[in-house]
Formats: sequence, C-alpha cells, structure tokens
Amino acid sequence: MLKRRAVAAVFALAILSSVQAASAQSRAICYNCPPEWADWGSQLKAIQSTLGIQVPSDNKNSGQAIAALIAEKANPVADVTYLGGIAADPAKDAGVLTPYKPAGWDKIPADLKDPDGFWFTIHSGTLGLFINKTALGSKPVPQSWADLLKPDYKGLVGYLDPTSAAVGQLGIMAINLALGGTYENLDPGIKYFKDLAKNEPIVPKQTSYARVVSGEIAILLDYDFNAYRGQYTDKAPVLFVIPKEGSVVFPYVMGLVNKGPNADNGKKVLDFVLSDASQTMWGNAYLRPVFVDRLSAESKAKFLPDADYARAKPVDLKKLATAQKAIIERYKNEVN
Repeated sequence: MLKRRAVAAVFALAILSSVQAASAQSRAICYNCPPEWADWGSQLKAIQSTLGIQVPSDNKNSGQAIAALIAEKANPVADVTYLGGIAADPAKDAGVLTPYKPAGWDKIPADLKDPDGFWFTIHSGTLGLFINKTALGSKPVPQSWADLLKPDYKGLVGYLDPTSAAVGQLGIMAINLALGGTYENLDPGIKYFKDLAKNEPIVPKQTSYARVVSGEIAILLDYDFNAYRGQYTDKAPVLFVIPKEGSVVFPYVMGLVNKGPNADNGKKVLDFVLSDASQTMWGNAYLRPVFVDRLSAESKAKFLPDADYARAKPVDLKKLATAQKAIIERYKNEVN
C-alpha cells in the first residue's frame, strides 16, 4: 500500500511538473505592454490566438520598464520589452537587451533599428494635442503650443511626467525644437514648461487615455493614434491637433531581454509584431507601422491631412537619447 502511494505521489509530481513546464513554455513576459496604449490589448490577444503564447499586460512606462530590467538583471523576469525610442540605446547600454534580428529585419529602415539587433522600431506616432472638446466648454480649441500658456486653459492641460515617461521627455524636446532650441540647447523648452507650470497642469505618471476620453483632462500632450482611437473607435468628443509651431514623429521599439526566462517565446513575439498581420493591426489602431505599406487607405483617411503632418519632423534618436539625462535633470531642478 505504501509503495503504491509513493508511486502515485511521484506520478502526481511528474504530472504537476509537466503542467508547470507547459505553462512556462506558453508564456512570454513583456514589460511596458499596456492594453490601453497603442492597442496593445488587441495585439496581446492576437499573439495568444496565433502563437498560443500568453503575454500578460503590463502597465509600466519606458522608464519604469528599464528600471525594473536593471534591478532584475541578475535574475531576469521579462522576455521582451517595448520602449519609447528615447530609451532604446540606454536600455542597450545598460546591458539588459540582447541582439535578435526578427523576421522582416532587413526591411526596417537603417535609422529605425540598432545595427547589431539590440532593438528595432515597430511603429511610430506624432506628438500633438489630444483634446476633449466637451471638456473645453466654450473655450476655443488650441492650435499652438503658445495657446496652452493662456489663462483660459488653466488646469486643463496635462502631460506625462518627464522624469520617467518617454512621451513626457519627448514633449519637452518637441516644444524645445519647435521654439528654436536644439538637442544640445534645452533652454526654450525648459522655459516653456516653467511658464506652463503657472497654468497648473496635470502631470500623471501613467498612460492617461481614459482620463481624456472621460473629460477629466481636457488637453493632453499625446500621440495622434490615441486621439484617433478616441475619435473613431470610442466615439468620444475628441480630436487631434498638430501645433502650428511644429512637432516630432517618434518611433516605438522592441527588444529581446538579455537572459530572459522564455527567450524562444520572446523571439516568436518579436517576429509576430513585424508580421504583415500585426503591422496591419498597428495601422488599424492609427499608428504608422514601420512597414508603411501596411497602413490601409481606410485608416490613413482618418488621419489629419498630409499638409498638417508636414509640420512634424522625424526625431533624431541618437541625439534625443544623449539629451535624455539633461531633460530629466533640468525638469526636476527647474520645473518640478
């Protein structure tokens, strides 16, 4: 009897180990894949249905993702990460990424990928004003960065915290460049945010799409894809404005985590986000896929006219990454 029980126990443990192994094999952990951002929710569902790999949603921003990857460097938890382009080289330099060139690598423009395969662009967005018209009340829709400094918009403007969020850092640089600054000279951008502080802006740390759609934040420095999603998918009273002084186009990248626990699954996820199906999905979510031919005519028709986008220039990722530390420090010391 005891022998049979021992055999049964061993057998049960073997089954449990097998189930746990299978469960581990069907997962991949992605840092900074929030379901409410860039339609990651649909992508994660597609990854599970297409690849059979479960990727839990993750609400970190770029800075939080890198901080976690560095803290876990000796015992990594994540397998892949999604980052604002400003964070791509810092992540590489921190040693938390490892080279991987996914299927479709050769088609990615050279300035939108690391030559050794540490990171690559999957899509991009244009920074501007995501505006809830109802929340504005009788106030006019702002058309410029300068408009946001007017007393009319006191308490109505929001931007993500530049001390950790890539979009917050980009906001400073976009305005800085639009007002005559350079990647080396941040004075115009810092002065602008000091002036904006007088209007009591809202400065959340996390993605704030829902807060704009609900009208809690009337004007958010954010991307076109979020505004179009609110306008066309969620039918909210929102719109997108590219300020008349100009703005920037910003790529978002992914990379394979160094010594991640599910590296093979991570590689499959990275292959998927460059597949025709995934790239088309990004386009349908109003992002510009890195493979521009995957943006359907139907989706593009919902974007602002090309004449408006002519005011938005590609950002120099290398120079932006070099300026990142100064953006954060000057914001902390002079604005926050």
